[in-house]
Amino acid sequence: MSTSKNFTVGIVGARGHTGAELIKLIAAHPNLQLGFVSSRELAGQRVGDHYPEITGGLHFENLDADAVAAKGMDAVILALPNNLSAPFVAALHAAKPDTVIVDLSADHRFEGSWYYGLPELTRGDYVGQKHISNPGCYATAMQLAISPLLTQLAGPPQCFGVSGYSGAGTTPSDKNNPELLADNLMPYALTNHVHEREVSAHLRVPVEFMPHVAPHFRGITMTVNLWLTEMMTREQILARYQAFYAHEPLVEVIDQAPWVSHIAGRHGVQIGGFDVAPGGKRVVVVATLDNLLKGAATQAMQNLNLALGLDELTAIPH
Repeated sequence: MSTSKNFTVGIVGARGHTGAELIKLIAAHPNLQLGFVSSRELAGQRVGDHYPEITGGLHFENLDADAVAAKGMDAVILALPNNLSAPFVAALHAAKPDTVIVDLSADHRFEGSWYYGLPELTRGDYVGQKHISNPGCYATAMQLAISPLLTQLAGPPQCFGVSGYSGAGTTPSDKNNPELLADNLMPYALTNHVHEREVSAHLRVPVEFMPHVAPHFRGITMTVNLWLTEMMTREQILARYQAFYAHEPLVEVIDQAPWVSHIAGRHGVQIGGFDVAPGGKRVVVVATLDNLLKGAATQAMQNLNLALGLDELTAIPH
């Protein structure tokens, strides 16, 4: 379904890397008008001075939950750290219950009342929900890599993830310090990472995930080891992935293992490798995506388009 109607949208938490990508996507969207941009650190500064794509006199504002709700937007994107969304959701729902809320944090990914928006896998579950939880970046890569073989699994997938340091956000820490990351690979949260719990919950199988941060700025490499119940050839596995994603413009199935440098700045996902061990019951699959785009902002735009009745890929280059 598509429409020529225009909608207003606001962003809360726009200082971060994902907020920057969202602003650019909204500026390029023919049906969306950016109504406000809330950022405590940038309050008072002109949005166009940071993002030339935005013309006019819009300024960053420091808005609390009630002030955000008073703006009366058609949609609001929450790009806040975890555990901060609740007052905004409550105020928005009280002021205007039909406001579309897209939350990029993990706060609502485990709540059945929220639509979990990984469109390539959950599009069929969308039945008009106004509250949308955007999946995690690692979780998106894992689910897209595993799903075509989900019914063939003989045990928990083991997922070795490596992200650029933009995934650690803008608040200074060891995980986004280029000096500490230089010539280094930093493991962290090696069990019970929130994205491990997220993928296990939504795929309904246990998943084992070991995240790492690397010195590059953006992009995720997810190497997934899958044990299968039946022998399969590489050709059968490749054909299964090609068929599974045949009608998904943002998922590219390739023969070789993808490189993260090829996906940085792009809006889709590459899945490849498909290396089958002797015996035919173990396969290794590699997925790459840009953590700020398909892992966050691009996916939020897919979900927003879907909720507003627009073509899902409006304003998303593909």
